[in-house]
Amino acid sequence: MKKYPLRYLGIPLLISILTITGIITSGNLFSETKFEVKNLNQTKNSVALTKVIEYDTVKTYNKKIPTGVTITKEKGHNGLAYIDEENNEQIIESPKNAEIEIGTGDKADYVGKMTGYGADCIGCSGNGTLACKTKTGSYHSLTNDGMTYIDDEFGEVRIIAAALDKFPCGTIIKVDNPNLGTFNAIVLDTGGAMQNAWNRGTVLIDLAYETETDPAIHLSTSSNVKYSVQRWGF
Repeated sequence: MKKYPLRYLGIPLLISILTITGIITSGNLFSETKFEVKNLNQTKNSVALTKVIEYDTVKTYNKKIPTGVTITKEKGHNGLAYIDEENNEQIIESPKNAEIEIGTGDKADYVGKMTGYGADCIGCSGNGTLACKTKTGSYHSLTNDGMTYIDDEFGEVRIIAAALDKFPCGTIIKVDNPNLGTFNAIVLDTGGAMQNAWNRGTVLIDLAYETETDPAIHLSTSSNVKYSVQRWGF
């Protein structure tokens, strides 16, 4: 707990205090907070102190987050108090606690294969309706809704099919495909090939397209794709 001496005269005085938030978030950039200190006993050359009130970190444990992954939900910042010569404390700025989630779920990283498929693939529904219900309880259609999905946490993500025994509906996976680059995807579909591959201990993911005639569908095929789970299920 740090204290800083502060001298004031027998009249109200505005003092600029560097907030701790600026120190934490940017290292070199500071923001200013102005507050008024009143000399109640009208004595001159009195000494006042400012005291840093340190914030706490609130931890929660989430099995939907892979073990070893920590997500910051809210950044914390220290508060500040003023202490006069009579040791009375006045809160200038209250501290804000940091909030983090610590993963306790299954491991995050896998290496496997990827292929692509369209809504009009052989054995598909024909209208592109996917196997998984969305978070709202509806079904997504590749034909009507497109090959991306808007997730509450991760924004717009690509749609993939996977073995649901391992990767349940709503699982978010960061995909690193040598041909397509890195992107986030969500499991909203499945297939026998994916499940059979997982039964053999192999990860096979199918990347969804609106149609089998999309020329980009062939770029998804790779046998050396890195998968990193960001969230297990919805």
